[in-house]
Amino acid sequence: MNYDTFLRDLPKVDLHCHLAGTMRPATMIELAQNNDVQLPTTDPDLLYAFDDFYDFLRVVRLAAECVITRADFARVAYEALSGAATSGNLRYAELFFNPTDYQRQGVDYPTMIDGYIEGLRAAETDHGVHGRLIPSINRELGPQVAEGMVREVIAHRRDEVIGIGMDGSEHHGPPEQFTQAYRLARQAGLHCTAHACEDNQTLDQAPPSNVIDCVDKLGCSRIDHGYNLLADARLVQRCQREHIPFTVGSHTCVSSRQQTRWDNLHRMRQANLSIVICTDDPPMFGTDIGQSYASVCTQLNLTTDAAAQLALDSIDATWLDDTDRHRLRSEFATTIAAMQNQPAQSTERSDAVVDANRLSTGQPAGTQ
Repeated sequence: MNYDTFLRDLPKVDLHCHLAGTMRPATMIELAQNNDVQLPTTDPDLLYAFDDFYDFLRVVRLAAECVITRADFARVAYEALSGAATSGNLRYAELFFNPTDYQRQGVDYPTMIDGYIEGLRAAETDHGVHGRLIPSINRELGPQVAEGMVREVIAHRRDEVIGIGMDGSEHHGPPEQFTQAYRLARQAGLHCTAHACEDNQTLDQAPPSNVIDCVDKLGCSRIDHGYNLLADARLVQRCQREHIPFTVGSHTCVSSRQQTRWDNLHRMRQANLSIVICTDDPPMFGTDIGQSYASVCTQLNLTTDAAAQLALDSIDATWLDDTDRHRLRSEFATTIAAMQNQPAQSTERSDAVVDANRLSTGQPAGTQ
């Protein structure tokens, strides 16, 4: 078993993945045809082309327009989990979706949530992969819409829905605007997270203080992204001290900034911040959970032992209860132990892979 195969077969969780962004191009094209949605192109190689962060958001919203029926939602959830289980040994995921994106097409919340749950259960039956759901606030629509979304989530509570999130352009909705929506969620026993400090937005648009505001004002137990936090050493130290998990995307929607993303992940790890490797919007970014691990671990020059520990530590950031978290950790530990029984030299990085690392780690090859 070589290094890349080890990383692909490593059991994984994904805690930052948007269901609308998991759609295969062929699926989006087919659903658009079924539901009379006009796409700018039906060329699968061009469908997920975007120029910048805001163009990417447009494509994601368009993808959501194609999902209308309960069967559509079930298909999207099933393909998301089954594909990741097959390509990268995903074992557990917490998946985002934006109810307000679908409601603009006249889809009611029970239709989408019950369809998604149907897909999750089918993937669990067929592939043994487990999934939970995180309804996400579109901050660009403002606090009143956010509060309405949370109230609807509470009114139609399902066991598979374990928390809320928030995404969209940060400068259109700073955290403090959403305190009431998050208060409602916490009172209902829902976990809380939010996108903050994305590196495809400027420091003025997504300042380091957004992370702390999400923690202090919204009650978030983890943060999605967080890269711009690195601009404030004092806040970095606080997050390290409080062991706040960051669900980071291996790839970015702006291809010209891909090296910046890897550099930021390297700096976060050097700062001893808790990071969880995630896919965000995998087919839109040309990745999957296996490729995401391979890319990040290669760029960070991690040994197989370090990569395995990263996968194990990621379980601590899940919103599973203690019993299920312990069960998942035991399953991962058993699988990893069996993988590490392979001859040691066959699972370490080759010199060619090490030399391809463009990051200046200041460490010899093969070290963490």
